[in-house]
Amino acid sequence: EIVSIYPVLSPPNLTPSASNRVCNALALLQCVASHPDTRTLFLNAHIPLYLYPFLNTTSKTRPFEYLRLTSLGVIGALVKVDDTDVINFLLSTEIIPLCLRTMEMGSELSKTVATFIVQKILVDDVGLAYICATAERFFAVGRVLGTMVASLTEQPSLRLLKHIIRCYLRLSDNPRACEALKNCLPDILRDMTFLNCLRVRSLLSNFISSECLS
Repeated sequence: EIVSIYPVLSPPNLTPSASNRVCNALALLQCVASHPDTRTLFLNAHIPLYLYPFLNTTSKTRPFEYLRLTSLGVIGALVKVDDTDVINFLLSTEIIPLCLRTMEMGSELSKTVATFIVQKILVDDVGLAYICATAERFFAVGRVLGTMVASLTEQPSLRLLKHIIRCYLRLSDNPRACEALKNCLPDILRDMTFLNCLRVRSLLSNFISSECLS
């Protein structure tokens, strides 16, 4: 079911019915990915790699957006339970660049799920060390987070903002990243533009008062 639609990904020619059919199969895979008895087998079979061509698409039509969102849901199910083996597997693949792409061009919901995945990778010490290991990786993540923050001034999303701030908070736990954030953090996070958002006030206050910004 999954590989059968590869030929219509590029050039983009995915019909709504074909998208729905594959997404139904992906929904079943999400159950497999989230269950403790099958998660490891799911990873050992490298099943997530079959989803990456869907995350690599750029068409913003509804069938493609639905396909990306459902694929992200499978990866999100993997990272929802803190498991370093899952993080190690994902870091051995191209999941970070693929999530960053979605965070830049996806719908609000896709951006939220992709940012959640990056956040959960960062929460793991292995993931934080990986992203902060090189300036290129850190600034790739920082640039996309900054772009998203700027876009939220025009199209606010409290749920998305919450995940973005949690990514920044976790990055600030790394001394080198913390130092870099002093120079590249978006001004609108410093000037308290979002402090009136009650659901993120505590998170944002903690970040603003952190050692990173002192």
